[in-house]
Amino acid sequence: MLNELKSLLIKPSIHHHSYSHTVCDDTVPDEFSILCWNVHKNNDTFSFSNYIQEFVKRKPVDFFLFQEADFKHDIELKIPTLTFNAAANLEKGSAFYGVLTASKCKTEYSKPFLSHGKELLFGPRKSLLLTRHTFKDGSSLLILNLHAINFRENRHYYKEIDHIINIIDNYKGSMIIAGDFNSWNKNRMKFLHSKMKDLNFDPVPFSKSDKVKSFMKNHLDFIFYRGIELVEQSIERNHKLSDHHPLFARFTKLS
Repeated sequence: MLNELKSLLIKPSIHHHSYSHTVCDDTVPDEFSILCWNVHKNNDTFSFSNYIQEFVKRKPVDFFLFQEADFKHDIELKIPTLTFNAAANLEKGSAFYGVLTASKCKTEYSKPFLSHGKELLFGPRKSLLLTRHTFKDGSSLLILNLHAINFRENRHYYKEIDHIINIIDNYKGSMIIAGDFNSWNKNRMKFLHSKMKDLNFDPVPFSKSDKVKSFMKNHLDFIFYRGIELVEQSIERNHKLSDHHPLFARFTKLS
């Protein structure tokens, strides 16, 4: 019990984690896909890796955006041939937890962030990760993977969304913002979508019947995009690995 409490109160000894695989593409293909998923700390298991390997046979994935991911510093994931960067907000034993972005291609730049506020005042901060990748023509794709604050008043949630906006406000190019936004009431939902609209982001349009993780009929998980074109989207439900379902989206670069 004491170790559990300690892991909640103390910042991780290493915030930014990474692993570079020797087999790695230099650039993002003009048509690419992402899988965004709150994995509930279950990604470091053989059942998870087997699920992913079967999934990518049906739908190839270029970027994996995980929240509540389990990882170790500079150690390969159980999903083979992927490079990853991660931002930890929890540490327990030799394991770290937080948001993780894994890809088939190189990461030109990555930077981790922590939320300003803590969960329940004394709990952990939430983590965010910004990565930059390059298309063949030299233009950039930015990806912000996040797990938003949950157990705080709406006013604190609004501050955290503004913090997120400040991170990417000066960048005007192609970008994806995705993750678990914890937008579980109407006021949070309205604020979030208003901010995204102001920055010309569109949400991937998953429907109510798609079984996106929700609370009181409000979706928690989103993929927002800008400067690229959405080709297809889907949600996978038959996995039994997390209380969230993986969101899949395929995009193409605008000419």
